[in-house]
Amino acid sequence: MLTIEVPYFRKEGKRIVCEICPRECKLGEGQVGFCQGREVRDGVLIATNYGEAASIAIDPIEKKPLYHVFPGSRIFSLGPNACNLNCDFCQNWQISQDRVPTRYISVDDLARIAATNGSIGVAYTYSEPLMWYEYVRDSAKLLKDKGMLVVLVTNGYLNERPFRDILPVVDAMNIDLKSIDPDFYKKMCGGTIDEVLQNIKIAHEADCHVEITHLVVTGHNDKEDLIDRLAKWVASVDPDIPLHLSRYFPHHHYLAPPTSAAFLQNAFEIARRSLNFVYMGNISVRGTSDTTCPDCGTVNIRRDGYDVAVAELSQGNCGHCGRSLNILSQLDSKKGNFS
Repeated sequence: MLTIEVPYFRKEGKRIVCEICPRECKLGEGQVGFCQGREVRDGVLIATNYGEAASIAIDPIEKKPLYHVFPGSRIFSLGPNACNLNCDFCQNWQISQDRVPTRYISVDDLARIAATNGSIGVAYTYSEPLMWYEYVRDSAKLLKDKGMLVVLVTNGYLNERPFRDILPVVDAMNIDLKSIDPDFYKKMCGGTIDEVLQNIKIAHEADCHVEITHLVVTGHNDKEDLIDRLAKWVASVDPDIPLHLSRYFPHHHYLAPPTSAAFLQNAFEIARRSLNFVYMGNISVRGTSDTTCPDCGTVNIRRDGYDVAVAELSQGNCGHCGRSLNILSQLDSKKGNFS
């Protein structure tokens, strides 16, 4: 097992405080952090999960979900056995909360694998990839040097300094905004909302492509006013940020019935009052996965599951009227030459 020193920490007496995320675990010798990926050994805070992958696949980019990043592409995807939240309804709890066997993939091997099988790059996903911080940092740098795309699918629950530090090597993020209600984060996820909202703004301001997923959980955030508040908050950052409203299914510790299809459709209509690109996930409703130009109404991309048909689209703009659709179709010179 390869272990790497964690760069963000402070010492408080005999304990070391991890400064990667807002939990700031205070660890003594031999103690492991909440995320399961940090441990103090011989007085040093180390990442014990470096390169240890719990899940690996080549996925459609739309599965992340990222609908405005190289539509119709495939991307090599992997994630750690780690998370810094403990959501009662976690849809991937087997690898985020429990211990599972892992496979070590070196930075060099990841870059080599990612360049094969038609992949456009790497998506760090499945559990919480930012609890793999050092591995993401190191491998993303190499991927960018080789002109590949770097994607994070994350809960966004990270301290500001490490979050800002990793942004230069990330092209796109899907950030899971679990609710606009602070109490939801506290009661259902064991975390806080302020850092997530802040990081959405920071990523957008840093010219990182951002999309947001919102899982609509039966009995908690399936309220019209909450959907409206969330959509208006996202619009205050940028009304062109894509929002994915996803249907919850019973998992882990929370076994309420799946999200009402009728409510999800209603939520879709509410969010569209404030945002230009709203999609429905984990449910099939005709037209709710298509990308349509907000100005002229042209359907630019049609989606049926993971079948994607790109029509009226030109370098991320509407092929009919020329309006920007906030679609990442070619990396700028700052981040590489991928087209």
